[in-house]
Formats: sequence, C-alpha cells, structure tokens
Amino acid sequence: MPKRTDDKSVLAPPSAERTPSKSRRKSVSIIPRVDPDAAGADIGAREIVVCVPADRDDQPVRTFATFTQDLHDLANWLVACRIKTIAMESTGMYWIPLFQILEARGIDVRLVNARHVKHVPGRKSDVSDCQWLQYLHSVGLLRGSFRPPQDICAIRSLARHRESLLAQAADQVRHMHKCLDQMNLQIHHVINDLTGATGMAIIEAIVQGERDARKLAAHRDRRIKASAQTVEKSLRGDWREEHLLVLRLALKCWQHLRAQIDELDTEIARRVRALDEHAAGAQTQPEAPAPTKKRLNFSANAPAESEALRQEFHRVLGTDLTQVPAISVLTVQSFISEVGSSLNRFKSAKHFSSWLGLCPGTKISGGKVLDARSRRGKPRFALQLRQAAQSLHSSRGALGARYRRLRSRQGAPKALTAMAHCLARIIYKLVSEHRAYDDSIFAALEAEHDQRQHQRLQRQASNLGYTLIPATPI
Repeated sequence: MPKRTDDKSVLAPPSAERTPSKSRRKSVSIIPRVDPDAAGADIGAREIVVCVPADRDDQPVRTFATFTQDLHDLANWLVACRIKTIAMESTGMYWIPLFQILEARGIDVRLVNARHVKHVPGRKSDVSDCQWLQYLHSVGLLRGSFRPPQDICAIRSLARHRESLLAQAADQVRHMHKCLDQMNLQIHHVINDLTGATGMAIIEAIVQGERDARKLAAHRDRRIKASAQTVEKSLRGDWREEHLLVLRLALKCWQHLRAQIDELDTEIARRVRALDEHAAGAQTQPEAPAPTKKRLNFSANAPAESEALRQEFHRVLGTDLTQVPAISVLTVQSFISEVGSSLNRFKSAKHFSSWLGLCPGTKISGGKVLDARSRRGKPRFALQLRQAAQSLHSSRGALGARYRRLRSRQGAPKALTAMAHCLARIIYKLVSEHRAYDDSIFAALEAEHDQRQHQRLQRQASNLGYTLIPATPI
C-alpha cells in the first residue's frame, strides 16, 4: 500500500513554499499549463514517490514500493487520476520496470535528464523532487530522453552483454599471457594473436600435458611468419605447477565465455532477421554490394556470420554502411542496437550529432564564446565511432587524408572527435535518405583542398622570388 505523506507543506505547489510579492505572483500565474494531465515521479531503488495535480486526488503525493504488485497499483492510481503523461527522474536502471508497465497502459512516459530538472539548492527531498517534476512537466519545460522501440531494446541488451563478455574474455587472455611470462614461454611474443589457431593449439597441448618444445612447435600454422626454429625456442621454459593450473583455468574460462558470445551472436542474428524492413522498403533498394577483399578481413571480435549480418543490416537500413571507410559490421550492429533502424526521432544530422555528444558545445555569455568543448558523456555508439575514426590513420581514401590533416593540426583527441562527428553525419545522410555511399564526393573535396594548397604554395614561392616547377613523373 502507498504511504501517506503527513507533511502538508510539501503538498503545496513549488511556488507556494514562500509567499511571493504581488509582482512575482503575477509573473508566476501567467505561465500556462500546457498539459494539465501530467504527473511526476522520483524513482529510487526501494521506493518511488509520485505526484499528480492537486485537483485529481485528496492525496496527490504518494510513495510506492518497487515490487511488481506495487508498480501495478501505481499504474492503476495514475489511470484513476486521468493521467496521460508522466516525467520520471532516476539513476541506474531502476526506471525500466515502471517505464515498461506505464507504457503498456498507454501513458506517455518521459525519462528526463537530472541536469534539466535541478531544483533550488537546500530544498532537496524525494517529495519536493516529484512535485518539481510534475510542475515543470505540466508547463511543458521537460523533454524526454531517447529510447528506441522494444524490439531494438532487446537487441541492445544482448549487444551490451556481449561487450561485457568480450571484456571478460580479454581479461582471461591477459591471465594466460601472465602465466606464460612467469614460465618464460615467449610464444605470445612470437605470434601476433594467442587466441588464433596456432596459439590455441599450443595452449591446449600444454594444458593436456605436452612439454616437448618440438612437438608443441609442430602446431605452427604455415601462415605464421616466424620460423619453426623460432617457435620451438620460444616454447622452452620453466614448467611450474601453479602457473600451469592458472593457465588451465584461464583457458577453460575463456572457452566458456567464447561459447556464450557465440550463443549471443546467434540470438542477435535471429532478432535482426525478425526486424521489419525500413519504410523505404528493400524492393526499391539494390542488393548489398559484394565486399572488397579488404572487407573480408573482419575483426576477431566480429560475429562468425558477419557477411550474413551485413546483408541483413542492408535490408533493415536500406543502405550498406560497411561501404563507408572504417565502418565495420560491429559498428553497424552497435548503431542498430543503440539507435535503431530509423532516425525519425532526430530532426537533422546536427541533432543526431548533439545527442551523441560529438558536436561543439555552445557556452556563450555577453556575446563571447566561453567554452566550445563537446558535451561530456560516453554514449556507446559515439565510442564506436571514435574507434572507427582511429582506424582511418592508415586509410588511403579521402577520409583518411582528412583525418591525418586534422591530426597534424589539432592533435589526436580533437581529430578523433571531429572525424567521429563526420562519420555520424555520413551515417545520418545514408540511413535517412537510403543512399549508397559515394566516395567521389569526398575525393572531390580533397582535390579542391589540394588545389588550394598548391595555389598557396605558388603564392609563397612568388613572394620569395621563386617559381614552382612540377616534378617530372618517373
């Protein structure tokens, strides 16, 4: 049962906590109530405090527990009070159960940013917070956070858990490296990837009791650049029982995590196949182009059926984002899991970049820009775009040339943010208009930049009394 609030002073509107002057009373009264059917809720781990308009119930502020039955009682009370929309503030993941229950009841639920609803200092309590939320929401001053549809949220939960499992698997690989170092086995310094075919074959043979370096080196794959003699020398060390035990446990844990990741990949692929095609429809779109030879070298952390997923992503989005330099199948999977298959919630590419926290900030006072740094925060897809931008360092295309130019001029951190912003705008353009990526546009821009640079060098040489002569091709 909900708790009754005994303090009558907190039931008054936020503006009635102190008797205002006549002029202030007039200024407050002219604020129109945009939505009289609005409520506010402050969500905690063990209890939820909800406020409805004062004319809807004799007890407009109530406290509910977070058990499932109490959440349904809360929803019934809101329906009885004729509430059509509610704004909630929460930390962590405590808001999700109530969000889903209220959304199923047809109530417009808005999860608001705590920075946007900060109350007057010195008046902080759960009751005053929910009253303040209800007041701000009723006058139309709150905007809800972005939340994709339920089918996308299911893929997002699986994809985020997959990332955590990858991090745990990487920890187990580091444990194996440590055990090998302590036994002075240098195999992980001879081959590039310990989790590859050669590395796993050698580690499994060691765990099974093989100690002969020549027999262990026989597991060397023919594609390994190191010679068989080098591999054999790296497999002679001090076989300590305690380190062998830790190596066996780390290998077993790594194999278990990889099996879970494969299971998640299968479920994610099934849910992606169940997604509807975009509004444009796949009938108006050509088939996904065949990947280039470089595209076939997917990351070791990519799903096993990356090519099949690429085709499914093209069907859902109406464009093949993997044709964009530095964008991989994992990046597209992160985009679908965090944003969805449609960008209708974002009015323009500027709004999308602002939501990702990649565009410059606007902190202006007195007509002077005080700070233009990007907004703080770590959106998961923005991190993926920064990682993709980092891979442009070795790209030979127009985007790679642009990144190297920005990095030499502004430094690596700012260049990564700028290129991640550029990639976000490209993705917005391709997905919203269902267009294929055309590298000739950026190539033309780079050609114009090279022409301007050539003209600048000619002017500098002319001012110094020299003449530039084109080099003769060899």
